[in-house]
Order: sequence, then structure tokens, then C-alpha cells
Amino acid sequence: MGEIIDFNKKRKETIEQKRRQFERIFFDELIGCYTAIDDGQKIIPVDIVDISKSGCLIEIAKSAGGEKEFEIDSEVSIRLYFTKKSYIPLVAKIARVEEATNTRGVEVFHFGAEFDSSLPGHHVLEAFVDFVSKFAEFSRVDNESEKVYFF
Repeated sequence: MGEIIDFNKKRKETIEQKRRQFERIFFDELIGCYTAIDDGQKIIPVDIVDISKSGCLIEIAKSAGGEKEFEIDSEVSIRLYFTKKSYIPLVAKIARVEEATNTRGVEVFHFGAEFDSSLPGHHVLEAFVDFVSKFAEFSRVDNESEKVYFF
């Protein structure tokens, strides 16, 4: 007898894969991310590897230093820049730390952080995460069809 395929499970896996791909595009090409340390005295550029409504995975190259500012249970201010000067302020508590090698072969620290959902900026984050999820679910790929949809 043949294997039974769960199409709903497969569809959810595909959407999740697209969501992560779109997150990477947003964070690599559109959204800048920095964290402010020591009451704003020091700003460190960080990469967001993954994000959800409740938290994120932050990546920092070992060679950049800064790991001592990201100790377990410490709070960090995160700035998500959507333009060169405008950002959403978030606060996150570091929950875990691990060493890794990223996709470019660079040795990095990964910091798992939980967002403070009581702050006003968190509402914007929730809307952004919802947008990325819906975009992954309903977007289509333009295969250079000759149909004209916009004038």
C-alpha cells in the first residue's frame, strides 16, 4: 500500500519555508537592525536570523565582539530601521546564547531573545510578522508572463 500524503502539513511546511525566505530578504535588503547597549552609549549592528511576535534570534560575528553585552537575562534595546532614520524601538531579554557558524562560514554568536510585549513598538512588530506570514501564504512568483496587470 502507498504512503498517505498529508497535503495540509505539506502546505504549512511550504508556507513556513517561504516565510523564512522572505524574512531573510526583508532583513538583508530592506530593514536595518541595530541594538543599543549601555543606555544608548554604544550601538552594535546585528543580524536578525529569525523573528516572531514573541522573540527573535540575533546573530553577531565573534570577531565583532560585544558578546559580553548579551548575557543571559540582560535586556537589550533593538532598533528595526525601515528607513535611513526611522525605526521601531523594541526591548528584548536574552534567553539563550550559542556559538555557531553561519551560512557564509563565519563563526558567530546566536542570541535568542524574548520581546517585551507591553511596549508600543511591539504592536508594529506584530503587524510586520503578520504581513510577512500572509505574504508568504498568498504571494505568487511572476514568471515573466506577458499579461499586463498594471498601467
